[in-house]
Amino acid sequence: MLNKLIPTDKRFFALFTQSADLLRQGAEALAQAVENPARSGEFALKLERLEHDGDTLTHDILSLLDKSFLTPIDREDIHALVQALDDCLDYMESVTERMQLYGLTQPTEFMKQMVDVIRKQAAEIHILLPLISGFKYEKIIPHCKEINRLENVGDKLLREALADLFKGTTEPLTVMKWKDIYDYLETATDKCEDVAGIVERIVLKHG
Repeated sequence: MLNKLIPTDKRFFALFTQSADLLRQGAEALAQAVENPARSGEFALKLERLEHDGDTLTHDILSLLDKSFLTPIDREDIHALVQALDDCLDYMESVTERMQLYGLTQPTEFMKQMVDVIRKQAAEIHILLPLISGFKYEKIIPHCKEINRLENVGDKLLREALADLFKGTTEPLTVMKWKDIYDYLETATDKCEDVAGIVERIVLKHG
C-alpha cells in the first residue's frame, strides 16, 4: 500500500516544479515583450500559450489531488499553492493582452522596472519550488525573503509610476490605460509573494 502511495507523492513535487518552470518562461516572455516592442505581439502569443499550459497543469494537479488518499503536504496547501502559481501566470498574460488591446507600443521605464521585478521573483520561485520536498527551512526561507523583498520594490515602483502618471499632461484615456497596466504588474508581484508565503507555511509545518 505504501509503495503505491510514494509515486503519487513524488508526482506532486514534480508537477510543482513544472508549474514553476512555466512561470519562469512566462516572466521571460513578458520581459522579451517589453524589451522588444516591435515583437510584442509574438511574445504575447507565447505567453498566451504558456498560460493555457499552466491552466492544464493546474487541472492535472487538482485532479491528482482529488484521486489521492494521502498527500505529501496538506491538501489545502497544495490547492493554495497551485492557485497562486496559476494566478501569477494569469496576471502576466493579462499585461501583454492589455498592451495589445490598448495599443501601447512603447513601454515606460517604470513598466520595464516592474517587469524586471517579476522576472527576478519568477527566477526565485523556479529555484524555490524544487526545494519543497526536502522541507529544509534554511534552504527555503532565504528565497521566500527575497521574493518578499522584491514585492516591496514592486509596491514602491507602483507608487512612483502613478505619481509620475498623474502629475503630467498625459491624455486621460492614456492615463487610464497605463494605470491598468501598472496595477496588473503590481498584482503579479503580489501573487508571486503569495507563492512564497504558502511555501513558507508548508516548510514551517513539515520542516
